[in-house]
This record gives sequence, structure tokens and C-alpha cells, in this order.
Amino acid sequence: MLRSSLVWRLKAAPHYFTAGVQAAHRVIPTHTESSSQAVEMDPVEYTLRKRLPRKLPKRRNDVYVNMKTDFRAQLARCQKLLEGGGHREICVHGLGLAINRAINIALQLQASSQGALQLAANTSTVELIDDLEPEDPDEAGEPMTRTRNNSAIHIKVFYPDPQ
Repeated sequence: MLRSSLVWRLKAAPHYFTAGVQAAHRVIPTHTESSSQAVEMDPVEYTLRKRLPRKLPKRRNDVYVNMKTDFRAQLARCQKLLEGGGHREICVHGLGLAINRAINIALQLQASSQGALQLAANTSTVELIDDLEPEDPDEAGEPMTRTRNNSAIHIKVFYPDPQ
């Protein structure tokens, strides 16, 4: 019974298991300026340009973590804000792949303070927009945009109020 249902799933949905082979023939939902319908797109004909995500309001105590900057430099910046910057709290923001790094930074800060710092984490989903630009403007169609969602985390690292 289990084997037959597995075989049926493989036959019914082969694109889950052979995504690399069928990537050129897949319908990718894209949005043009005039319509919001799915368009058949050849990935060779378009260049993907990822726009920067919409940022939250930038305050002095906000730290946006990324994967390009060295981990120790980001950790040192957070420590400097907490100790020398006169802030009692900072907000560490991570998007996508940088979520693990944001969590690690917050936990390192808490461990280095011998438990004096507390953490409060919130997760969210951020809508990102990609631009699909044609490789050859003469042959291909008009530029398109594609929206996708990505996970984000916002960690408040703070000294609790003395009671």
C-alpha cells in the first residue's frame, strides 16, 4: 500500500524530484505591469535582479545582520552598542540565510554578559521583489517582476529593568 502511493506521487509530481532537469519548462508565476498571470519563461532569456528588501526604520540601536560581513565584526558592533554606546537594548535583525547568524549573535551576547542580558525574539515573513530583465531587449519581451516571501527574525537584546 505504501509503495504504490509513493510510486503514484513520483509519477504525479515528477517536478519535485527533478527540478534541475525541468527548470527550463516550468511555468514561473511572474507579474508584468499590465497583468498578473503566469507566463512561460525560459531562464536563459532573462537575468534575475534581486531588489534590496524593505528595511525597518533605521535606529541607532538596530543591527541588520548579513552573511557577507564577518561574524566577529558584527558581534563586536553589537557589544560596542550595548557597552559603550549607552543603549540598554539593541534589535538584531536577520533575513533568510542570516537568521542563524542573528540568533548566534544574540546568544553570544547573552553568554558573554553572564546572563545579565535577556532576549525577546519575533519572527515574520518579508515580501521580496525580483526583477526579471530580458537578456536581449530586441528579442525578448518586456521586463517582469516576481514576488516571493522570505523568513525574518527580529531579536530584542536588552538589560532588564532593576526591580
